[in-house]
Amino acid sequence: MERRTGQESPRGQRRRAEPRPAGPPPGAGALREAALAHLARFAATEAGLVRVLHRRIDRWARRAEAEAQPTDRIAAAIIAARADAVEVARRLVAAGAVDDAAFAASRARRLNQAGRSRRAIQAHLAAKGVTGETASTVLEEAEPDELAAALGHLRRRRAGPFAPRAPDAPLAPEARLKALGALARAGFPRDVAERALDMDPDEAEQRLLDSRRG
Repeated sequence: MERRTGQESPRGQRRRAEPRPAGPPPGAGALREAALAHLARFAATEAGLVRVLHRRIDRWARRAEAEAQPTDRIAAAIIAARADAVEVARRLVAAGAVDDAAFAASRARRLNQAGRSRRAIQAHLAAKGVTGETASTVLEEAEPDELAAALGHLRRRRAGPFAPRAPDAPLAPEARLKALGALARAGFPRDVAERALDMDPDEAEQRLLDSRRG
């Protein structure tokens, strides 16, 4: 029997085209299960977790709208579910399952080792829902190595001490200026950028190794 390829059976087409039923609006229990499932896979802040749950609620609302459910009923369900989402996140914080400070400390270390500046780390943490006060406290305690981060940034771009050139050859002025611009755009202070660019390749490599060893 000849087998057709590249074509989907009518049954498969119908199955794929059938929209998922909206079902009941997500209540506190369903939202808590969704929150725990998310936390089992990803680290999150309180605000970030609320956003995840709100997106789940929004998906339900779109399916409910597609089913032509009454608009006022959908709106009321959204308000109730969003309040439940905030409460679910708050309780998980109280239980210690969500810890903004621990999230910020872990993420700051990782980003610093990846060559991100203090300013870039602060922006990243803010986008993840970490308050400015928490981020500042964490960064003060962690004391991220800005020089090592700048060197990591340059290494990934094969710039500065890591630029291909003859042994003992100085960095070309135009290459130095370009690297300074890149470091400035990445949020590194001028003095840190200058120190990173003044290092010789061996010294720069050793500084990166030392920073990773802690």
